[in-house]
Amino acid sequence: MFVPVVDKNQKPLMPTTPQRAGKWIKSGKATPFWKNSVFCVRLNVDPSDDYKQKIVVGVDPGSKKEGFTVKSEAHTYLNVQADAHNKVGKKVEKRRELRRGRRSRKCPNRKQRTNRLANTVRIPAGTRARWDWKLRILDWFSKMFPITHICVEDIKARTIARAKKWNQSFSPLEVGKRWFYAEIQKRWEVLTLQGWETKAIRERLGLKKSSKKLSETFDAHCVDSWCLAYHTVGGKSIVDNTELMCVSPIPIVRRQLHRQNSQANGKRPRYGGTTWGGFVKNTLVRHIQYGLTRIAGFGKRGISLYSLSGKRLCQNAKPSDFKVLTRLNFNYRSGIASPR
Repeated sequence: MFVPVVDKNQKPLMPTTPQRAGKWIKSGKATPFWKNSVFCVRLNVDPSDDYKQKIVVGVDPGSKKEGFTVKSEAHTYLNVQADAHNKVGKKVEKRRELRRGRRSRKCPNRKQRTNRLANTVRIPAGTRARWDWKLRILDWFSKMFPITHICVEDIKARTIARAKKWNQSFSPLEVGKRWFYAEIQKRWEVLTLQGWETKAIRERLGLKKSSKKLSETFDAHCVDSWCLAYHTVGGKSIVDNTELMCVSPIPIVRRQLHRQNSQANGKRPRYGGTTWGGFVKNTLVRHIQYGLTRIAGFGKRGISLYSLSGKRLCQNAKPSDFKVLTRLNFNYRSGIASPR
């Protein structure tokens, strides 16, 4: 493992070894900090050399799981397997159904208005969230490593003969990937490979991909992202780092007019919200009993705390029982490293 390094202005430099980072911290030349569970150091002095090598991120998109690998010619710095952001479209559809249902009942609702998005070029909300999630991960990497290239496996969607409407806008993958490539080109150089090309590279290197696509192992998805990065930057043909970090988007419940199902006495109380008493949801806190947890909700009995893996711990936490640390961008956990 290597430790990401940034200068006094938070600009990323080339990573260093844990031993050298430890010496810098002991001598006062650097200050340690965490960047979404990744240990980093910030230099308190001017760097002796600001030379930067070519660093590429290999991206293997998927419908449920996705792989990311940060690699230079000499070393593999980070392997991340992310859960796809694939639940926004259903939430938008359910919100539309509830809004239409309220118009036929005697309850607060806004009047129906003309569709302001008609005849406009736009990306559907679910598609935009799915591809913007990848950009958020790349932006997280760029704050730790001096990234120069992004290599993405260019996914294809099946077309249907004699289906004009379907072929014009037939897949969230095809619609969103063009927007994704355009956003990447604003900051980095983009390279793409077809799926069969990635498979050929993997077979040439003697690497095997696991058939268990939902398993949190290096061989599930990151083996392909590593091959993409290797094809771009070169280096040794042997995988030198199979340690895996798993991340997933945090489910955010926006404030709703009422719950979808009636509660006691047929009432539908308001539901959702992100702030309460000065505290914000998805804040990382250190509880006196449960350790590192995150704020997930607020109720009559107190604050609801969840573990970083998504398990509910309690619903009656008091502000005096924990210490606020920082805001979280996503949930993270350790995966299983594959033996090599």
